[in-house]
Amino acid sequence: MAIKKSEDSFWKTVDSLVHESEIVIDRPKGSHHPRYPELDYLVDYGYLKNTTAMDGAALMSGAALSSGKIDAIVCTVDLRKKDSEIKILIGCSAAEKKLILPIP
Repeated sequence: MAIKKSEDSFWKTVDSLVHESEIVIDRPKGSHHPRYPELDYLVDYGYLKNTTAMDGAALMSGAALSSGKIDAIVCTVDLRKKDSEIKILIGCSAAEKKLILPIP
Protein backbone atom coordinates (compact mmCIF):
# COMPACT_ATOMS: atom_id res chain seq x y z
CA MET A 1 0.00 0.00 0.00
CA ALA A 2 2.85 2.40 0.79
CA ILE A 3 4.32 1.87 -2.70
CA LYS A 4 1.00 2.70 -4.38
CA LYS A 5 0.62 5.87 -2.28
CA SER A 6 4.20 6.92 -3.13
CA GLU A 7 3.59 6.22 -6.82
CA ASP A 8 0.38 8.28 -6.80
CA SER A 9 2.20 11.14 -5.09
CA PHE A 10 4.99 11.01 -7.70
CA TRP A 11 2.58 11.25 -10.67
CA LYS A 12 0.57 14.03 -8.99
CA THR A 13 3.80 15.98 -8.49
CA VAL A 14 4.87 15.53 -12.13
CA ASP A 15 1.37 16.46 -13.31
CA SER A 16 1.47 19.65 -11.22
CA LEU A 17 4.92 20.55 -12.56
CA VAL A 18 3.78 20.15 -16.18
CA HIS A 19 0.49 22.00 -15.74
CA GLU A 20 2.14 24.88 -13.87
CA SER A 21 4.85 25.26 -16.54
CA GLU A 22 4.77 26.66 -20.04
CA ILE A 23 5.64 24.03 -22.65
CA VAL A 24 8.02 25.54 -25.20
CA ILE A 25 8.38 23.58 -28.44
CA ASP A 26 11.79 24.56 -29.79
CA ARG A 27 12.21 21.55 -32.09
CA PRO A 28 8.99 20.94 -34.00
CA LYS A 29 8.10 17.59 -35.53
CA GLY A 30 10.05 17.12 -38.77
CA SER A 31 12.93 19.41 -37.78
CA HIS A 32 16.55 18.26 -37.50
CA HIS A 33 18.78 18.06 -34.44
CA PRO A 34 21.02 21.18 -34.32
CA ARG A 35 24.27 19.21 -33.84
CA TYR A 36 23.30 15.98 -35.59
CA PRO A 37 21.34 16.98 -38.73
CA GLU A 38 20.86 13.33 -39.72
CA LEU A 39 18.53 12.94 -36.71
CA ASP A 40 14.94 14.03 -37.28
CA TYR A 41 12.42 14.88 -34.56
CA LEU A 42 9.46 12.55 -35.06
CA VAL A 43 7.28 14.41 -32.52
CA ASP A 44 7.35 17.96 -31.20
CA TYR A 45 10.19 18.31 -28.70
CA GLY A 46 10.85 21.04 -26.22
CA TYR A 47 11.15 21.96 -22.58
CA LEU A 48 9.21 23.14 -19.59
CA LYS A 49 9.97 26.83 -19.10
CA ASN A 50 11.38 27.88 -15.70
CA THR A 51 12.26 24.33 -14.64
CA THR A 52 15.67 22.85 -13.95
CA ALA A 53 17.02 19.35 -14.50
CA MET A 54 20.14 17.87 -12.93
CA ASP A 55 22.36 19.31 -15.70
CA GLY A 56 21.09 22.82 -15.02
CA ALA A 57 19.02 22.95 -18.21
CA ALA A 58 15.23 22.91 -18.32
CA LEU A 59 13.29 19.64 -18.11
CA MET A 60 12.81 18.25 -21.60
CA SER A 61 9.58 16.96 -23.05
CA GLY A 62 8.46 15.08 -26.10
CA ALA A 63 4.94 16.12 -26.85
CA ALA A 64 2.07 15.64 -29.20
CA LEU A 65 0.18 18.19 -27.08
CA SER A 66 -3.18 16.82 -28.13
CA SER A 67 -4.30 16.15 -24.58
CA GLY A 68 -1.75 17.59 -22.15
CA LYS A 69 -1.89 14.22 -20.40
CA ILE A 70 1.42 12.86 -19.12
CA ASP A 71 1.91 9.51 -20.82
CA ALA A 72 5.31 8.39 -19.60
CA ILE A 73 8.67 9.42 -18.29
CA VAL A 74 11.74 8.16 -20.12
CA CYS A 75 15.21 8.08 -18.59
CA THR A 76 18.05 8.39 -21.09
CA VAL A 77 21.73 7.64 -20.46
CA ASP A 78 24.39 9.11 -22.74
CA LEU A 79 27.65 7.23 -22.42
CA ARG A 80 29.59 9.79 -24.49
CA LYS A 81 28.55 12.69 -22.25
CA LYS A 82 28.42 10.43 -19.18
CA ASP A 83 25.12 11.86 -18.05
CA SER A 84 21.46 11.00 -17.81
CA GLU A 85 18.25 12.94 -18.35
CA ILE A 86 14.56 12.42 -17.97
CA LYS A 87 12.07 13.20 -20.71
CA ILE A 88 8.39 13.71 -19.99
CA LEU A 89 6.05 12.46 -22.73
CA ILE A 90 2.91 14.56 -22.96
CA GLY A 91 -0.13 13.77 -25.07
CA CYS A 92 1.59 11.05 -27.10
CA SER A 93 -0.25 8.24 -28.82
CA ALA A 94 0.97 4.64 -28.60
CA ALA A 95 2.41 5.00 -32.12
CA GLU A 96 4.28 8.19 -31.17
CA LYS A 97 5.72 6.50 -28.07
CA LYS A 98 7.07 3.72 -30.30
CA LEU A 99 8.70 6.35 -32.54
CA ILE A 100 10.34 8.00 -29.53
CA LEU A 101 11.56 4.77 -27.96
CA PRO A 102 11.22 1.73 -30.22
CA ILE A 103 9.96 -1.13 -28.06
CA PRO A 104 9.65 -4.55 -29.70
